[in-house]
Amino acid sequence: MSRIRPRAASTGTGDRTRPRAALPALCATQITGWGVLYYAFPVLNSAVTADTGWSPAATTAAFSAALLVSAVAGVPIGRVLDARGPRAVMTGGSVLAVAGLLVVARAPGLAVFTAGWLLVGVAMAATFYQPAFAALTRWWGAERVRALTTVTIAGGLASTVFAPLTAVLAEHLSWRATYAVLAGVLAVVTVPAHALALRGPWPPAPQQAVRPACDAPDPAPGAVTRSRPFLLLAAAFTLSGFAMHCVVVALVPLLTERGVSTTAAAWALGLGGAGQTLGRTLYGAVARRTGVRARTAAFIAAGGATTAALAVVPGPYPLLVTIAVAAGAVRGNLTLLQATAVTDRWGATRYAHRSALLAVPVTLAGASAPFAGAALAGAFGGHAGLFAVLAGVSALGACLALGTATRGSPPRTALRRRAAAEAS
Repeated sequence: MSRIRPRAASTGTGDRTRPRAALPALCATQITGWGVLYYAFPVLNSAVTADTGWSPAATTAAFSAALLVSAVAGVPIGRVLDARGPRAVMTGGSVLAVAGLLVVARAPGLAVFTAGWLLVGVAMAATFYQPAFAALTRWWGAERVRALTTVTIAGGLASTVFAPLTAVLAEHLSWRATYAVLAGVLAVVTVPAHALALRGPWPPAPQQAVRPACDAPDPAPGAVTRSRPFLLLAAAFTLSGFAMHCVVVALVPLLTERGVSTTAAAWALGLGGAGQTLGRTLYGAVARRTGVRARTAAFIAAGGATTAALAVVPGPYPLLVTIAVAAGAVRGNLTLLQATAVTDRWGATRYAHRSALLAVPVTLAGASAPFAGAALAGAFGGHAGLFAVLAGVSALGACLALGTATRGSPPRTALRRRAAAEAS
């Protein structure tokens, strides 16, 4: 009997080929990366505008530009990840993130401030969820849902840790010094973690376990991404992502319109973040019991249902908080749904590139949400009207998701066959 287990080495499911420090390292770097590069900005933006005289619209546009750049840069970065693995990409991205943040902190004018954020945008593409998901999907194989859930639960704590930490630093330091300190934290945590913990051999992509949408055993690189299921999936996630991002941005204004204090509304938003963590702990059990198409449509529809409830329920406050927590739980599951969408339908071959392409319109929709949400709220007579429209957007996304099944085996049977093939 062979003790080498070559099949495990080729799929990345064997413990000998999997860097054991990768999962805890990625948990730490996702908390730190999201906390410093994403969640610190809304805390510091008012201090930035007050100190510099730049308009909030201009500084927010610079930050949104970083998100747009991250979406576009994710596509070529995904190709490199598929071919070479995550270590060089994520380590280099961490170094670039520190450099970009220091440019932001030292910016003498708005142009340099924006340039710094554009550098940060490239770093986001190289260090945020997409490359981490690619690493875990290849290394963990059939156990990827557990690993992905662990990392996203950790990532969900980023705002809990870094929003208050940033606020405390800003009470004692200028915004520039605060960003410099945060850049130091980012450097100390993420650069060595990515350089040292992601050193395992990058296994070759596994063979397709089920037939893909294009009905070929190993489709050409563009066949899947041009297929009807892929395009419908991208549209469904884009509509859902736009609605969910608008809900996050507009929840506090909605509640204050109903007489809730700003502090109480902020607590509702924060508890919604805790709901994300709770929701992600349930995803694995749901995934084992549902087919991929039904699961996708159901979670997107659930997002629309919680949005509709916020649109029509006037109170009392505890009930609104309960709905906000439920909405957060749905958002947490939608993150994992997107992380597993490609492998559930087409396997792990070219996962990083395909996931990056899938994420481009979703990220663009999220970047536009703050501006578009404000405009829609004005057009529909307030935030209650906005939430009603967003519920309809999610409902349309859920309908599109019903067309995202691939040809071949029925969804639940296909998932069982793929899991057996990857585990063997």
